[in-house]
Amino acid sequence: MLAELNELLDAAPQRPDAGKFTLLRDSRTDGSFLVHHFLSFYLRAGCKVCFLALVQSFSHYNMVAQKLGVSLTAAKERGQLVFLEGLKSCLDLVFGEEEQSGQPSPLQFISGSVSDLKDLFDFVRTSLTPTDSDSWKGRVLLVDDLSVLLSLGAAPVDVLDFIHYCRMVVCSQLKGNIVVLVHGDEDSEDEENKLVVTSLCHHSNLILWVEGLATGFCKDVHGEIKIIKRLSLESTEQDVTQIYQYKIQDKNVTFFARGLSAAVL
Repeated sequence: MLAELNELLDAAPQRPDAGKFTLLRDSRTDGSFLVHHFLSFYLRAGCKVCFLALVQSFSHYNMVAQKLGVSLTAAKERGQLVFLEGLKSCLDLVFGEEEQSGQPSPLQFISGSVSDLKDLFDFVRTSLTPTDSDSWKGRVLLVDDLSVLLSLGAAPVDVLDFIHYCRMVVCSQLKGNIVVLVHGDEDSEDEENKLVVTSLCHHSNLILWVEGLATGFCKDVHGEIKIIKRLSLESTEQDVTQIYQYKIQDKNVTFFARGLSAAVL
């Protein structure tokens, strides 16, 4: 999976020092396999990763990472991975559990005591700020998935402000990368989510849009991935778009041009 996807993406734009914002978008399918790819990709590259895991437990991500040859447990122990387990943090807030550090929870807005995402931003900034003994090759913020913040009650403007300030710190100041997954069905009636997705698309250097097949389920082709490379966010240069189909396997994902799956050939 890593080799094939890196070849498709032309890994140069994803150098640890590139300062890029990558948007992962899925429609009518699950695009989480891209999250697992980027997580293992950056850990292998020797980057410091702050992972806001708002969907699944640590054990789930670790199990998938082990199939890709990466141990998240080992990465946490050596200080390379800072992992926010959103599910656990939400439960702790709901049942009144106090943070052991004495600091407010990164998801403190759920309790209603604050309305913005400042605590979450402070968590990201603290996690990725270099130290004197730091030897990591770059800084990466990974979010799975941003749409969950809206479901938890955050306002669209607060979510967009959070991403804006993260870009200023991670991409501009630290010259690191940000990778964010959002759900975005074009026919969805969720206006708040559509607003966030549309805004993020306009500010992304690279968009990986995964869609389910319009014809429905197929055992040999699981969906299509549209790779949109923004040549410049300031100019009117035309975006470069490539479209492939893919099939997800146990430890790998196979990509191929439309109509060229092994089953057809």
